[in-house]
Amino acid sequence: MSEITPDLVRHLGVLARIQLSDEEVERLTGQLDAIVDNIAKVSKVATPDVPATSHPISLENVFREDVPGDMLSLEQVLQNAPERTEDRFRVTAILGEEQ
Repeated sequence: MSEITPDLVRHLGVLARIQLSDEEVERLTGQLDAIVDNIAKVSKVATPDVPATSHPISLENVFREDVPGDMLSLEQVLQNAPERTEDRFRVTAILGEEQ
């Protein structure tokens, strides 16, 4: 016998303040029943000797050390700049007059 009934789905809809049509109640009854059945199957398999995990593969930090490398010269940085002023990029002002 199914644990999820149309009356239970309607009650859950009321609690969630969701108005459900009869078609939605019918569809959700089947979907929620399948979810509950699958949870029950997993609960049978999850025994105390099986450790709980959040990921199937253990996670580890794969980042390298942050070590500074070769840097570009100022000329290399600015060589393709559309406009420059001395040793800086020249850009159009984007702030409004209120700033």
